[in-house]
Amino acid sequence: MPPEPKRQPALSPDLAESARPNLYVVSDSARGIAPLPARFSARTPPAVWQWAALAALTLALVSGLWLAFGPLTQALYWLCWGVFMLNASLRLAACVVPVVTHTPAPLADADLPVYSVIVALYKEAAIAPQLIAALEALDYPRHRLEILFAIEDDDPETLIAFEHHLNRDLHPHRAHMRVVRVETAPPRTKPRALNFALQRALGDLVAIYDPEDIPVPRQLREAAAHFASLPARVACLQAPLRPTGARGFIARQFAAEYAVQFDVLLPALHRAGLTFPLGGTSNHFRVEALKAAGAWDAHNVTEDADLAYRLARQGYGSGLIAAPTRETPPPDTRTWLPQRTSWLKGHMQTLLVHTRSLRDLPVMTGLGLMLSLGMNVFSALFYAPFVALVLAGRLINLLQPGLGGMAIPDLILLICGPGFAQIALHGAARRAGLNLSLWDRLSLPVYWGLQSFGAAFALYQLVRRPFHWDKTEHLPAEPAPAPAS
Repeated sequence: MPPEPKRQPALSPDLAESARPNLYVVSDSARGIAPLPARFSARTPPAVWQWAALAALTLALVSGLWLAFGPLTQALYWLCWGVFMLNASLRLAACVVPVVTHTPAPLADADLPVYSVIVALYKEAAIAPQLIAALEALDYPRHRLEILFAIEDDDPETLIAFEHHLNRDLHPHRAHMRVVRVETAPPRTKPRALNFALQRALGDLVAIYDPEDIPVPRQLREAAAHFASLPARVACLQAPLRPTGARGFIARQFAAEYAVQFDVLLPALHRAGLTFPLGGTSNHFRVEALKAAGAWDAHNVTEDADLAYRLARQGYGSGLIAAPTRETPPPDTRTWLPQRTSWLKGHMQTLLVHTRSLRDLPVMTGLGLMLSLGMNVFSALFYAPFVALVLAGRLINLLQPGLGGMAIPDLILLICGPGFAQIALHGAARRAGLNLSLWDRLSLPVYWGLQSFGAAFALYQLVRRPFHWDKTEHLPAEPAPAPAS
């Protein structure tokens, strides 16, 4: 006898009414979102030249292992040595680039545009009180603000949790918040849910947040003022992310990594005129430009990074704002590893998408792509194997006189790699207000090695499950934010 199906909690008449297709659930082609060209979708297979390059690389590796193992290992060594030195030098150079802040005049309430805020949620009932309180605290006129919670149609627990907290009778001051029920269909990804909500958004500007985000109250006003002072071609603004309340090795290293990314690397890439990858949250867009670019690719698991380069290829630019967003970092490896696997798989997808056709890839966009995602993927894939092989070689030659072999390059990389990274980390921590212990700094290479495991899983998933989305568990911050008065 088959088991009895799990009974789903019943929805109230008000929330059930909001699920009707003519109110909240619409087709992907509605509301003026331009069709996404096939060449910009991760769903499209690699180009012929990409398959040919992969075949040639595989043939060269197999032939080298069989016919010229020594020269092959030397070539791979120097390739890794060069990329790792370039990566370390990039961090050192980014750290010394001065940060230029642009502070536009604030807009009066009467001049503020209509702002839409979208949060995609799945299995997030526990975080509803924190998220709603954080968004209530936003300093923006309520008659010019709408907040949309995009919740999957087969997630009744989260739907009921938000129904309770958005009840118009109990909370009339939350009339600007509403639920967008996303009908169940493949692919089950965050970008698809964002596209559903974007089709119902009424704002001239839109901001994207994650469920655990706590943006500073002034962030929307600051973004609106920047958009008003910048040319129309600037379609997106990225706010810095600040993981807070970090306890434990993974959480502390994650916070340090974010400080380097958002307070050192992105400002330097932007200052150099290079296209930089967007973070998955706290992105602010001009809605017209976002829809014209095809919005988010529902098949790319890092839709944020992909969108940055697609906007650039269509003539749009991105910028940075200073108002940060606080969020909860992953507490342990069990949470961190699936998340990192998805990120690296999405970065691989994005690299394949934006190198598929090079004829219209701007030079500064391609260079930014290689110095950010390309460097990130290569380092994650090869850091742990490279270090293991070098250490094994040093142990074998330990009893031999002198440095021997390639010891001098090893020594240069050993000093410059972690040394330059520590300088960048020091500057990032100072800019982000992050207090790091001596252990946090010395254990940085261990965190780099762990990323190689995520990269290996990402490569496997890219082949076997390219559109699979690993759900990240989000926990409320400690302490939770107080609601706005």
